[in-house]
Amino acid sequence: MSAAEKRIHRLNQLFLYLRFLVESVNNKYDKEMKIRPCIDLHNGKVKQIVGGTLTDRDNSARENFVSSYDASWYARLYREDEMTGGHIIKLGPGNDDAAKKALEEWPEGMQIGGGISAGNCREWIDSGASHIIVTSWVFRGGAIDFSRLDELVGLIGRKRLVLDLSCRKRGDEYVVVTDRWQKFTDFNITQKNIALLESYCDEFLIHAADVEGLRGGIEADLVENLGKWVSIPTTYAGGARNLEDAEVVKGLGKGALDLTIGSALDIFGGSLPYRDAVQWNRRNSGV
Repeated sequence: MSAAEKRIHRLNQLFLYLRFLVESVNNKYDKEMKIRPCIDLHNGKVKQIVGGTLTDRDNSARENFVSSYDASWYARLYREDEMTGGHIIKLGPGNDDAAKKALEEWPEGMQIGGGISAGNCREWIDSGASHIIVTSWVFRGGAIDFSRLDELVGLIGRKRLVLDLSCRKRGDEYVVVTDRWQKFTDFNITQKNIALLESYCDEFLIHAADVEGLRGGIEADLVENLGKWVSIPTTYAGGARNLEDAEVVKGLGKGALDLTIGSALDIFGGSLPYRDAVQWNRRNSGV
């Protein structure tokens, strides 16, 4: 996008924020939303990277944070605090051992994504993942391959499958991106396409890759549309800075979306106390 287009885009986001704040004064939302945890693995270490900077050439990325704790430490923390529904993402090679140790710490407690295919999906379920997360393997030549989706469902069942529809903005549309968020597909995030895929999976995971890791605010128009369109559990990730952003996602998404907060949390080098996120979930669920 040009500088002018970027300014217009951010003004549109601001408008949606303001509209939410006005509407939320009198609105109450029936659906229960939660903050979901994450573990991103790069070269065997827990990291937070800037979305879209991971390269095929040497598997390098722009790093926001590198943890001194391993993946199993985070899995144990999430288990103890009942931060359910989280995901482990393997960013490139060299992460399998760390991922399996995390799953051993909380069997059936977390989802796994990154390099998942028909050839290894059963192995990851047997290793303790509650679900497998797939993007790139079901897209070939920029188009979704429904025969591969059918194959995955046949191997592990729809209730074990999460489709990652992570996307970047191109013009006025959000388009699914694959291969470390570098390649645009021909699959736009639309109401029709969301409805088409819901019968194949148990959940959606949707990273807004343009703002992932930047802590600059969510993609409000994407959140609002997803809140209107999805009818299965869906997690939005990208740009969340604080619990005010969680409230915005709850409002714009009409409670239909969960939210992943990564680099903003103090356990990943940010300023938002992880304990505040835990307490937010408990208040939101009435605990």
